[in-house]
Amino acid sequence: MKSIVAGEDGAIVGDAGLTASVRWALAGLSLSMLLSSLGTSIANVGLPTLAQAFGAAFQDVQWVVIAYLLAITALIVGVGRLGDIVGRRRLLLGGIALFTAASVLCGLAPTLWLLVAARAMQGLGAAIMMALTMAFVGEAVPKARVGSAMGLLGTMSAIGTALGPSLGGALIAGFGWQAIFFVNVPLGVATFLLARRHLPADRLAPKADRPGFDALGTLLLAATLAAYALAMTLGRGGFDALNIALLAAALVGGGLFLFAEARAASPLIRLAMFRDPMLSASLATNALVATVMMATLVVGPFHLSRALGLDAAAVGLVMAVGPVVAAFSGVPAGRIVDRLGAPAAIVAGLIGMAAGAAALSLAPVELGVVGYMAAIVVLTPGYQLFQAANNTAVMADIPADRRGVVSGLLNLSRNIGLVTGASALGAVFAAAAAAPDITTAPPDAVAGGMRVTFAAATALIVVAIAVAAAGRAAAAGARR
Repeated sequence: MKSIVAGEDGAIVGDAGLTASVRWALAGLSLSMLLSSLGTSIANVGLPTLAQAFGAAFQDVQWVVIAYLLAITALIVGVGRLGDIVGRRRLLLGGIALFTAASVLCGLAPTLWLLVAARAMQGLGAAIMMALTMAFVGEAVPKARVGSAMGLLGTMSAIGTALGPSLGGALIAGFGWQAIFFVNVPLGVATFLLARRHLPADRLAPKADRPGFDALGTLLLAATLAAYALAMTLGRGGFDALNIALLAAALVGGGLFLFAEARAASPLIRLAMFRDPMLSASLATNALVATVMMATLVVGPFHLSRALGLDAAAVGLVMAVGPVVAAFSGVPAGRIVDRLGAPAAIVAGLIGMAAGAAALSLAPVELGVVGYMAAIVVLTPGYQLFQAANNTAVMADIPADRRGVVSGLLNLSRNIGLVTGASALGAVFAAAAAAPDITTAPPDAVAGGMRVTFAAATALIVVAIAVAAAGRAAAAGARR
């Protein structure tokens, strides 16, 4: 028998489909997610061209990417909370407009450092879009379809990641480096118009009853996260005095943030939230999973080129398998979540990831390129299933006045996992290869590094399974 659910606007929605209003709202949210992921991946391919255009060293040009990621990591929780207070629709529209305007400024930038500043603005717009897009799913989509909506957002993020390098390369070749930023403008305008027309209006409490914005907590958290991200990304994976000083600053900043939040009248993050075992477990597993996924991007190219002997074009083609599989598996993963339920789907996704990571530790050495691609084809759908299920488990029952900040925390845990994975598992790979320079290491050394790195990654996924099971058990015990 077909089940029937009522949408937020009172419209009746059957299993066969969603109302036209909900579909258009999802289209706007999907484009918002596409833009933020495209903003990261499309700039990477342009770094050599930018270095030549501005006559700059590669270390300086890297700030075009770092500034964007740094702004997202440092500000995503704060903007999520701001959306809860001032209205998510209003702030999301402002974020889309800011991202679009900053894209224009990037394309017009006459100097490298003005480009970096414009990229930081673009990153702020992306932080708003990432935090509030996921928060809006609970308002725009019936609860029975939240999993499918989360899977669609995962698909759009994967498409943005996959499309960036090829689209960016074609635009640079045909129109110059400015085109990789200008291409965001028509997409941004379309996203703004869809969101403005179809997203539900903000339902705010009377102004006197609204909580205040925790400016001190936001500043302390942003400084802490910026210091941590820089400690993990500067120095090409080596830890010197600057990295240690930044890590120490992050620890001090974290302590000050906790002290300030415990005493704030309207804290940015209510520390009592972390007493919820399901939320704490979801954030921890999200970070662990992102750490492992980053290893495929950091270690994979070296293994393919050094150990398996592929040229740059072949490496690019093989590396595209992951994002392509992700793009096709996101929507089915969401539907599985709606049918199985989020807790069961989380465990199933993590088991798939553990199998894929273990295969990456063994199959590429024994089976070459075919083994590598087969392992990625197992790992990636597991990741998509976990993401859709984990996001659904967290966001489905969050009170409306906390959706923005919790969505920000989910995105933050993922970003922390990504920067940690690039540094920590990159260091494991270099140490296991036992070569002074990994770019010239012999094939056997690189293969050995690959084996050890993904054995460690498999262990991290096993830890994630244990954390998820413990969180679920603790939550069940608390309900009794």
